[in-house]
Amino acid sequence: MGTLHERNPSVWVATTEETSYPALAGDLDVDVAVVGGGITGLTTALLLGQAGARVALVEAGRVAAGTTGYTTAKLTSLHGLIYADLIAKHGTDKARQYADANQAAIGAVRELVEGLGIECQLETQDAYTYTTEAERRGDIAAEVEAATTLGLPATYVERTELPVAVEGAVRFTDQAQFHPRRYCLGLARALIDHGVQLFEMTRALDVDEEGERPVVQTDGGAIVADHVVVATLLPFVDPGGFFAKAHPMRSYAMAIRIDGPVPQGMYLSTDSPSRSVRPVHLDGEVGLVVGGGSHKVGQGGDTTQYYADLETWARQTFDVRSVDHRWSAHDYVPVDSVPYVGRSPRSSRTMVATGFKKWGMTTGTLAGMLITDAILGRDNPWAALFDATRLDLTHSAQTLISENLDVAKHFVGDRLATLGAPPVEELARGEGTIVTIDGERAAAYRDEASVVHAVSPICGHLGCLVTWNTAETTWDCPCHGSRYDHEGRAIQGPTVKDLEPKALSR
Repeated sequence: MGTLHERNPSVWVATTEETSYPALAGDLDVDVAVVGGGITGLTTALLLGQAGARVALVEAGRVAAGTTGYTTAKLTSLHGLIYADLIAKHGTDKARQYADANQAAIGAVRELVEGLGIECQLETQDAYTYTTEAERRGDIAAEVEAATTLGLPATYVERTELPVAVEGAVRFTDQAQFHPRRYCLGLARALIDHGVQLFEMTRALDVDEEGERPVVQTDGGAIVADHVVVATLLPFVDPGGFFAKAHPMRSYAMAIRIDGPVPQGMYLSTDSPSRSVRPVHLDGEVGLVVGGGSHKVGQGGDTTQYYADLETWARQTFDVRSVDHRWSAHDYVPVDSVPYVGRSPRSSRTMVATGFKKWGMTTGTLAGMLITDAILGRDNPWAALFDATRLDLTHSAQTLISENLDVAKHFVGDRLATLGAPPVEELARGEGTIVTIDGERAAAYRDEASVVHAVSPICGHLGCLVTWNTAETTWDCPCHGSRYDHEGRAIQGPTVKDLEPKALSR
């Protein structure tokens, strides 16, 4: 799910055409039904199609219009400071599996780009995780030692091309960056060439495993399959309770043009707030994608401030000539730092992939590789690490409890806080908030033409109250990350239901 018509479209969305694959109109029988048209679903469907499987992919919106189309688009196995932590929590063997798997995913993208002839600005870059704080040099050194132990291409450096004083950095060589939507549109075209049926504007509503073969129920027909792959950022059918094991975080980015030299390399700081930098092609010249600032979905307050803070930092750091694009996106952070990929708990034929921790370009590709091997009955050396049925409370219990207490606080507290919601008549132009209409709460937005758009404030996933996102003009759920446009249409799951419209008083 997703939309190409966010208030703030990404540079990737703004520089690609809108697709027009047909909607499903009738029932199907296939080997594998894939739900979700982001990098995970497209990769999975293509790999299965190349192996000769009969595959159908359904996407609720347009392909690569969700988080895939709103990323910073780094292809790297350097995921912040992760390897020392993985070794401490899971041991050296599992940390090495994580490293090898993500390195293999980078290689897989390169092979697909070359083999399919996809023009997507794929470029080799070094990746850096750096700090500007002297007291964190030890963390950087520990990460270099851990990564080197695991066989990763890591070195310790104290100088980069950034115009900031770096105290220390981890550098990984031979990483990559690309244009994610051009890449995914290339995958979509390849699907058709390999006989995969691709349907857009087709919302999956449920997966029924009661019969001999699972059935994906959509708003355009039923798809009977031997296997179902749910690649929807967070599963919309969730017997495994992934909504409780991964929490949604929203981050911000912008594409800028600068005067002076453009630093090469892909950068991420460990400081707070974190900052991300990488080169990008902008109409014949090279600019920068800068990113940073994050909060839980639906809990950011005035979200326009995150854009303002990021732009202030960019102008303080670079000689900014223009800000061409700005956008935000969210992803789910797993409680034990490792994505969940594989067979869904309490399910025999449904596969899931979630919890990419903002590194979905590599881990989403990896998920496609893991799921393909599982469906085809092939051994995969990394499958056990990413096992979607796991629950390691030894290292994740505290985070699990904390995150779910936060959800409970919003489920109850937001209801109490809105008991005295103001009447809709007090809503100012450009404002969105919970109001009262005829004695009942409603989520209402008054646009710049003074037209009021009022909908139910209750998220269709598990019943939390939505909050207004000022920067994106959307209703966001602070519990599990579902998002809706100002008219109540679901644009991001796990919900599959729109918010019901509320009639205004006459």
